[in-house]
Amino acid sequence: MRPLTLILPALGAPLLLAGCSVGPRYDRPVSMLAPTFHGEAALAARHGSAQSADLADWWRSFNDPLLTSLVERGLGQNLDLQQAAARVFQARAVLKNANAALLPSAQVSGQAGETYQSLQTPIGRIGSAFPGFQRSSETYEVDLGASWEIDLFGGRDAARDAARADWQASEAGAVAVRLSVAAQIADTYVTIRMLQARLDVARAQLDTQQRLVDLVALQYRKGVTAELQLRQAEGALAQVRASIPALGNQLDMAMNALDVLIGVQPGSTRAELTAQAPIPAPPAVATAGGPAAMLRRRPDIIAAERTLAASNARIGVAVAEYYPKFSLSGLVGSATTTTGGLFTGGATQANGVMGLRWRLFDFSRVDAEIRAAKGRNTEALAAYRLAVLRASQDVEDAFSTLVQQEARAASLHDGEASLTRARDASMAAYKGGMVSLIEVLDADRHLLETSDGALQARAAATRGAIASFRALGGGWNPPATPET
Repeated sequence: MRPLTLILPALGAPLLLAGCSVGPRYDRPVSMLAPTFHGEAALAARHGSAQSADLADWWRSFNDPLLTSLVERGLGQNLDLQQAAARVFQARAVLKNANAALLPSAQVSGQAGETYQSLQTPIGRIGSAFPGFQRSSETYEVDLGASWEIDLFGGRDAARDAARADWQASEAGAVAVRLSVAAQIADTYVTIRMLQARLDVARAQLDTQQRLVDLVALQYRKGVTAELQLRQAEGALAQVRASIPALGNQLDMAMNALDVLIGVQPGSTRAELTAQAPIPAPPAVATAGGPAAMLRRRPDIIAAERTLAASNARIGVAVAEYYPKFSLSGLVGSATTTTGGLFTGGATQANGVMGLRWRLFDFSRVDAEIRAAKGRNTEALAAYRLAVLRASQDVEDAFSTLVQQEARAASLHDGEASLTRARDASMAAYKGGMVSLIEVLDADRHLLETSDGALQARAAATRGAIASFRALGGGWNPPATPET
């Protein structure tokens, strides 16, 4: 007992330090953002005092039941979302393991064995010279053991904090995937409706060009028109006809992409999408609290901040390696050579161990580990700041796209009406012999380009609204207070 009485006082001082932590304190980074977005005024002028869409389920604001259905189906069965949910599950398991590492561990062990001794080994030869030597023997043992590494300097506590932050980052990452999936489904749906409308324009233009070719061919047969004009009309017809397969190919690819986003076999939703529907009009969009609210709502920013917190905690894990590690372990059990002797006083056995592990002569490696942890923390801080800047860029770009493409669509719509009248006038003048075929073909080309451009601008404006909702962090209801 004498050695034990000397060891216990020596351990007393470190034990009093239990719960102390090492490593830098974590403070959330402060982001210096402008109080408003640059595009906020132009955005507010779009619809005046119109009711803005609810960010939590922004896809309903397009008033398209099929779009709403597709988005909600995708959120329920998208495979990227299932992978993100599995990553959250894994991170939660790591956190549970880090919590368990702070507690003592215990285990029960038992064994039963029988040995038959050889007489040809030294032990057998010696034993056989004594009366009553038994070549066979049995052993039975049951033990309860426990061990505990005392977290005196907070290394394991810091590891638990890092695991918690990683878990929170994975949850935010899963929300980011959810937002991305909803936006991609809506964006692809708008693309499909745009391509269907462009195909209708191209087919209508094809019919018009075919009638023109028929007219020129009739005039050619009568000797009124030169062959050059007929071939020019046929060439223009071929150009319009060639655009239809290209648009059809893009439409097929968009429909297949939509099915994959929803998590179904390509072609599964084609019947639903065959029925023509207009390109959804962009609803009113509000800034939802400005840049400050965006920081609290964007899940990618939340994930970046939690990753930064995890890297800060791992500096503490590395610093804790400077200090000794103390552990306690013990065992109590019963061992005997007969089953009837188990759990009797004579079969009882026990031991206790106090352990010390200290990397006293390994501080250069500890220094390197700390420097590496600090480097990762600096990298995570830069990644967080970059995430904030890119989020602001996303918002400004989306607002600009929405406003500018709406203005472009309005101008092209006015131009389309004027060019339609110009095309009709040129056709009438051509029939009357007042203008050449070139002028008719030129009017056709301008009308087709303007009509096609107007459809693309309308779709781009709607996609700008979708991008605005996504950039603002729409698609979920964030917690009232950030997780720590």
